[in-house]
Amino acid sequence: MADQEKLTLYSYWRSSCSHRIRIVLNFKGLEYEYKAVNLLKGEQFDPKFEEINPMKCVPALLDGDTLIGDSFAIALYLEDKYPENPLLPQDLKKKALNLQIASIVCSGIQPLCNLAVLNYIEEKLGSEEKNSWPINQISKGLAAIEKLLNLKGCAGKYATGDEVGLADVFLAPQIHAAVKRMKMDISNYPTLARLHKAYEEIPAFQAALPENQPDAPSA
Repeated sequence: MADQEKLTLYSYWRSSCSHRIRIVLNFKGLEYEYKAVNLLKGEQFDPKFEEINPMKCVPALLDGDTLIGDSFAIALYLEDKYPENPLLPQDLKKKALNLQIASIVCSGIQPLCNLAVLNYIEEKLGSEEKNSWPINQISKGLAAIEKLLNLKGCAGKYATGDEVGLADVFLAPQIHAAVKRMKMDISNYPTLARLHKAYEEIPAFQAALPENQPDAPSA
């Protein structure tokens, strides 16, 4: 895009929140500079990074003189500023469903399973509870989304129809983390299992995978 501002994404390879935004950027064909923030080394607590994102987490997006430090806000910002390859349908019901699914993932699943929460649980309750907690939370969230999609009807190729939507952007990293990191069996969620396979066929989604990032450990 000739008139595109220089975009910079502060990201961590295994962060599902960063994963979402990588998908959005790729899907919209936006070029960006990748700046890694190693969460395991505590780089998010560096005072310089705190100036970028006071919440001390990733992702953060710099677009010219605009700086945003929340994945939901970043996704909506990019949708508004770069409308090519839209992720939100014009149909109000489908738009609401996309936003609802995205919200479930980013407020009802992922925050309950992030590194800070798991470390706190391990400190207070032990490693066994730390291991079981995220699986329980992810299972509850995926079950709710599976039911929601079945109630609303998921007749298309993707979550809300035959076009990729914001729901898919948020679902893909969460399902990937469940399968790859948590070794969860998602066969109990047949709609989500089908979507997981569909996402594997989309180049923009594949390029955004954790293992394909420059800061990912080598195999």
